[in-house]
Amino acid sequence: MPRVKPSVKLLQYTSNPEQTVALAAKLCYSDATIDDLGGGLNEENTAKFIKRLMSMGHQSPIEHVSFVFGIEGVSRAFLAQVTRHRIASFSVKSQRYVSAAENFNYIIPPAIQELGEDAVKKFEEQMETMRSWYADWQQALGGKNEKSNEDARFVLPNASETKMVMTMNARELLHFFSLRCCYRAQWEIREVAWQMLKLVSQVAPNLFEKAGPNCIGSGCTEGVKSCGRQAEVRKMKDGLNK
Repeated sequence: MPRVKPSVKLLQYTSNPEQTVALAAKLCYSDATIDDLGGGLNEENTAKFIKRLMSMGHQSPIEHVSFVFGIEGVSRAFLAQVTRHRIASFSVKSQRYVSAAENFNYIIPPAIQELGEDAVKKFEEQMETMRSWYADWQQALGGKNEKSNEDARFVLPNASETKMVMTMNARELLHFFSLRCCYRAQWEIREVAWQMLKLVSQVAPNLFEKAGPNCIGSGCTEGVKSCGRQAEVRKMKDGLNK
């Protein structure tokens, strides 16, 4: 039963994302025809236009840009969190159609790994116990088929590994990053969020220049629950594309 780590790939994204946003925003402030909107939009003035747009807080035009991510090596606990972001689309590996009897991957939390080899071994033994429970119920319910899997899976833990394809538009991504890049976010979704932020910053640097937890652009909004690590977070953001 192999242990796995979160991994994110940017599979697809809207072609020329920043120019797409600039075209949509330009329409709001110009009486130009659709055919004429792109006139004069080169890389330099598109960047200036995007930065001005973001400073104004005019975010509806950035909804026209979408990003598609492939995410794997994450737990079902992660799935429960990420699907709370409802302005997104998800395709997830099914526990109904994919049997866990032989290929049961799982996530070991870093805090458990830090306890040492004995703790990791204990965790692995517990995972094997649950896998065997699953296999027993699968067999009792009729063998390896979707009807058996859908009830046998009830004994599987939140640690069970899953994978997904997820699509978000740029505006929702900004909201996602503001919550999930924060140190107060759970470690797994925070790690995925920072990987996602690095990927989108490479293809749309002006759109995501100030993306991240709220302490990136202003002050922490967590009040008495602040992590107190704002300087560290800003350093992480500065180092994304280095």
